[in-house]
Amino acid sequence: MRNLLLAVAFTASTLVCALPSQAQTTSTLERTKQRGKVNCGTSEGVPGFSLPDDRGNWNGFDIDWCRALAAAIFNDPNAISLKPLSAKDRLIALQSGEIDVLARTTTWTSSRDAAFGLNFTAVNYYDGQGFLARKSLNIKSAKDLNGASICVQQGTTGELNLADFARTNKIKIEVIAFSTTVEAAKSLEAGRCDAWTTDISALSANRLKFVKSDDFVVLPEVISKEPLGAWVRQGDDQWFDLVRWTLFVMINAEELGVTQANVEELTKTSGNPEIKRLLGTEAKFGEQFGVSNDWVVRIVRAVGNYGESFDRHLGPKTRLGLDRGLNKLWSEGGAMYAPPIR
Repeated sequence: MRNLLLAVAFTASTLVCALPSQAQTTSTLERTKQRGKVNCGTSEGVPGFSLPDDRGNWNGFDIDWCRALAAAIFNDPNAISLKPLSAKDRLIALQSGEIDVLARTTTWTSSRDAAFGLNFTAVNYYDGQGFLARKSLNIKSAKDLNGASICVQQGTTGELNLADFARTNKIKIEVIAFSTTVEAAKSLEAGRCDAWTTDISALSANRLKFVKSDDFVVLPEVISKEPLGAWVRQGDDQWFDLVRWTLFVMINAEELGVTQANVEELTKTSGNPEIKRLLGTEAKFGEQFGVSNDWVVRIVRAVGNYGESFDRHLGPKTRLGLDRGLNKLWSEGGAMYAPPIR
């Protein structure tokens, strides 16, 4: 794992040195505006988060976030170019300038913050690593996996978390590593391993793809903290702020009751000073981020507030049926908290 991190860090630093001079003198926002679209990195396909439909149109919680950023800049949520990326490629794609921003696919860790020349912006999904196991094993806990074979994806925090879990609980496991999530999932379904470990959201989502999904169960243990959110390159504070606050305003919109259905009316009629600042009818906070003052109106009109996006793609009324848990607003017992527009 250490060698992998060092190799990626070296490659990333080499790519940064090779960037053209324009990339170092022109801001990301300026280049994005000149291009006319946001280059957004995402997963290779996770139901509920980022997945193409039968016509090749990508949808999901992560895609909503990319569309929100495009709406803020261009007033056009479709002004995006999506780049599906594997775990081994996603950080390098951001470092090299192939993408402008990496959506919610990569856990915030100390080494990634310090070694790769990247900045994590803010948590938009609190997750944790778990296990998806065959029901035929007749186990009720991951601690009962002694002697089992476990599928895991290479180049992820999941490998180290799995090793730590086995050592802490003094169990012996056979690790079967794969380069992609798709390979790991298919291997579990085909019987090449007894269980698969990764983020619980990904386990729940990919289980839906299995022909006999009821033959598998997510075990109760959560063995790690996996704070997920968007990443950007270091050295461009304006872009960092815009990306981070695109999430924050969606959270604030939910807290203040601003929705797709009422955002236009509230822009005209609200007397609430917080809502007026959020929607740009009072003061000029959008200009601070290099966008128009109605940028939040554009975002909410395009994809809704944070809760609307979550419920549409991940919530109880979807096939995924995820409970918000820590992803509830702080005022409702969760950890979602955003600074105020002020």
